[in-house]
Amino acid sequence: MNKYLDIAPEVKKALDEGKPVVALESTIISHGMPYPRNVETALMVEQMVRDNGAVPATIAIIGGRLKAGLSHEEIEYLGKTGRGVTKASRRDLPALIARGADGATTVTTTMIIAHMAGIKIFATGGIGGVHRGAETTMDISADLQELAQTPVMVVCAGAKSILDLGLTLEYLETHGVPVIGYGTEELPAFYTRKSGFGVDYRVDSEAELAAMFRAQRELEYKGGMLVTNPIPEEYAMDKAVIDAAIEEALRQCAEAGVKGKESTPFLLAKVVELTGGNSLESNIKLVLNNAALAARTACELAK
Repeated sequence: MNKYLDIAPEVKKALDEGKPVVALESTIISHGMPYPRNVETALMVEQMVRDNGAVPATIAIIGGRLKAGLSHEEIEYLGKTGRGVTKASRRDLPALIARGADGATTVTTTMIIAHMAGIKIFATGGIGGVHRGAETTMDISADLQELAQTPVMVVCAGAKSILDLGLTLEYLETHGVPVIGYGTEELPAFYTRKSGFGVDYRVDSEAELAAMFRAQRELEYKGGMLVTNPIPEEYAMDKAVIDAAIEEALRQCAEAGVKGKESTPFLLAKVVELTGGNSLESNIKLVLNNAALAARTACELAK
């Protein structure tokens, strides 16, 4: 085991016994929602994993230690500290460890730590991707490169619709990352069920998802697998409303000169503000939906 890694006793016991475990990120706690909604949501997502037969492992960096599985107190701490915690990508881990500092994990770092711990499936909201205007800014999320090199299945509601979804899919294709649609042939766009872009394969059962991932692992591919799970119909937002909010958020982001890893939290917060909080409710529902699918798939994989 990596000397910097701490696996929570419940998670370690499940892994040792071959029981299903689902990794969960912590940036959604520190940067994704206001307190105390962030803590309430994190605990609800953990409970959703349990309700569907798996053990949750929320991941973060606390005091320079890589944590696979957090206590309620640690989740509360991240929620209260909020953006005072570093939003940690791959490049940040050595510095945070060396300084004994705290970090909330993105898709990238959650995948890294989950793989270290032996956790095969991870549920999140949406992945990062190629940002609009990337042909001049080169702003491409590290999430995409991590999917190309770390063998973890990531269950999400597609890529956030603040991104260039077409270029995001092109990048994933170039790096050999399979994009699977659960019950859909079209890439979901986080707040909405449709994007106008197709996925590589449609899958209609957790058993087939598990079989695909098992085959990928037995082929000894080094990368992961992206499972896109549309937000439930009753919680999806009107495409025209969300597109208008995103365009206005992008305008304000450019005007404020926000760049790099701060751009996504800025944009999502603006979208929440511009939609009167409706996008936050949709965000919570889609994360719960993804956690349930990830847990059921983890159960199939553990059989």
